[in-house]
Amino acid sequence: MDLIKRGASEIIPEEDLVKKLERSIKTNTPLRVKLGCDPSRPDLHLGHSVVLRKLRQFQDLGHQAILIIGDFTGMIGDPSGRSKTRPSLTLEQTREFGQSYFEQATKILSSERIQMKYNSEWLGAMSFTDVIKLSSKYTVARMLERDDFTLRYKAGEPISMHEFLYPLAQGMDSVAIKSDVELGGSDQKFNLLVGRDLQREYGQEPQVILTTPLLVGTDGVEKMSKSYDNFIGINEPPAEIYGKTLRIPDTLIYTYFELTTDIPNAELATIKRQLEDLSVNPRDLKRRLARTLVAMYHSAEAAQDAEAQFDKIFIDKEIPENIEEYVIRDRDGETNVVGLMMTAKMATSKSEARRLIEQGGVSIDGVRVSDLNAPVPTAKQFILKVGKRKFLKVLHP
Repeated sequence: MDLIKRGASEIIPEEDLVKKLERSIKTNTPLRVKLGCDPSRPDLHLGHSVVLRKLRQFQDLGHQAILIIGDFTGMIGDPSGRSKTRPSLTLEQTREFGQSYFEQATKILSSERIQMKYNSEWLGAMSFTDVIKLSSKYTVARMLERDDFTLRYKAGEPISMHEFLYPLAQGMDSVAIKSDVELGGSDQKFNLLVGRDLQREYGQEPQVILTTPLLVGTDGVEKMSKSYDNFIGINEPPAEIYGKTLRIPDTLIYTYFELTTDIPNAELATIKRQLEDLSVNPRDLKRRLARTLVAMYHSAEAAQDAEAQFDKIFIDKEIPENIEEYVIRDRDGETNVVGLMMTAKMATSKSEARRLIEQGGVSIDGVRVSDLNAPVPTAKQFILKVGKRKFLKVLHP
């Protein structure tokens, strides 16, 4: 229970989990621990890793992990935390994204004691009669207890009938696989509780639900999300993981150690004391965190290399080795630096290129570019730097 409770937001009800664990040990029968996966976000980041790491802990304790890929529910679109209807996906998209999710998730989960199931297997087989019977087991009043539905209803925002079916469909996943425990982010609490209710309605022992916190992103404000561009992807290169980790506010150092790493609780306590000690520089702890994360998703050697590369660029102000090369071919489109940045994909648009120049984020051979109409140098080769970490060796043919 000490391991399971680490970093958990809520366990409902905790005493039932204790009973299930005791019975599991006594009968040598693993618990069936469920995690529903949203296939609309196939690129996993550290925010996703929080609940995946909790599932891994159950695996390490000998229990059965079951990943439910929501290919059917993905066509509805989870309304959790949304102020408006979420766009739905096609079945083909959900299958494609679901496979990508599974491949990335197994960087965290053990390949043993794991099952992957698509919920279209049972939801797609339901008749309209089955759906009506399922709908009769929940009232509109109970659905409107959910915060996001309540806020939208009061604001006059539309709520489609199919959105009411989402929590019921997710709850039917628990019924279909007879789950003992369901994990989810704290924003999923309502859906998970519906699963408990439906299992009881279908004559099953209700699952215990365990929620985990939503990890705040590198901006220190919003939850980690690609939409907010404050994420650290688990598939990103070592240098990206390292550099992005150093951007997090000092106030998040302990939380990241607790929720995204496996360091022992004794070390966590030491880190907490160090953060309270004014003689300790938080940056040293942040560098340790960055090395730990790179080592987890790549290797210890990659972590050392990423730190050395970071120091070379930002502390020693040197240019990294093995930077990408780009040969100028379209002389008409690349007569000025703005055009070069566009065609070399160092900026997504001319307006972004101009903004980067105006902010002082563009330099050539170490000299800052300040003129929006600056011509491309005629030298046979030069180094174009955009932002803090993007380097390009530009060559004339």
